[in-house]
Amino acid sequence: MTMKAMVYEKYGLPDVLRIEETEIPKPKDDEVLLAVHAASVNSWDWDLLRGKPYINRIGGLRKPRYRILGADVAGTVVAAGAAVTRYRPGDEVFGDLSGCGWGGFAEYVCARETALTPKPAGLSFEQAAAIPQAAVLALQGMRDIGRLDKGCRVLINGAGGGVGTFAIQYAKWLGAEVTGVDRGDKLDLLRDVGADHVLDYAREDFAANGPRYDLILDVVGNRSAVEVRRALRPGGAYVMVGGSLPRILQTLLAAKPAAWLEKKNLAVLVHKPKHEDQLVWSDLAEAGHVKPVIDRLYTLNDAPRALAYFGEGRVRGKVVIAIRSTPSF
Repeated sequence: MTMKAMVYEKYGLPDVLRIEETEIPKPKDDEVLLAVHAASVNSWDWDLLRGKPYINRIGGLRKPRYRILGADVAGTVVAAGAAVTRYRPGDEVFGDLSGCGWGGFAEYVCARETALTPKPAGLSFEQAAAIPQAAVLALQGMRDIGRLDKGCRVLINGAGGGVGTFAIQYAKWLGAEVTGVDRGDKLDLLRDVGADHVLDYAREDFAANGPRYDLILDVVGNRSAVEVRRALRPGGAYVMVGGSLPRILQTLLAAKPAAWLEKKNLAVLVHKPKHEDQLVWSDLAEAGHVKPVIDRLYTLNDAPRALAYFGEGRVRGKVVIAIRSTPSF
């Protein structure tokens, strides 16, 4: 039997993508076969598509290691391998497949059961697919490295995308005071999801003699280590989630001097897919404390357009591909 999938054979822009009929994969003993209802686009998909930065070509120097992109998915279990204990056919789940082969931009995909979490009650498949990578990055950066707590003053740089909109909601749920930084046309969105203060980066510089913060979560990584250190309170933490390789190296080099001289923690977050962290977001979503922000929905046939739009850098929240259902939220 065959399925539809969005595939690519060489690195490039979205015009190298095509829809193809390909074999439905068969699950291994520790995997389930998932009928994918929705998948969301992440910056990692964009980087793997282009093969840039070149670190994304590890395992596939000349051509992509994975023919089918897509890590964040939500769908229904169709079949389960012999060793699977958590799920059975009919279960609705969501998860991050970046640790087990990608392949989410397709009608079916195989995934290890440890990569999946029961879909939150009350959320559509499209909403659930928007959660995994972005929300877990926000959680791990703020909770595990930033040690976020009630009353903290938090700044999120690049707050209008997937990670940022989840981070604002999580910080407000914990009782923090949140400042969001992004383009002027995204500021209303930041207020809508709970930001106490908003800054248009084209008009205001958060690092120039302004308030100091207990935690800076940097999704875009466009500021120097000197600048972010200046905006931190003593004992504060700067967590870099995204940015260029030179900025990452600069942050790592500055981390020890900052910790020693100023008692400030500068860190680069390494993405770690984790079922337990997905479960945190499932509980928060079911309780109504957070809600995924979806900018645009595309069909699988229009998936190249979804990647092209993502690459423009104007996304407000998440871009989602509704693969086998009519969007329902």
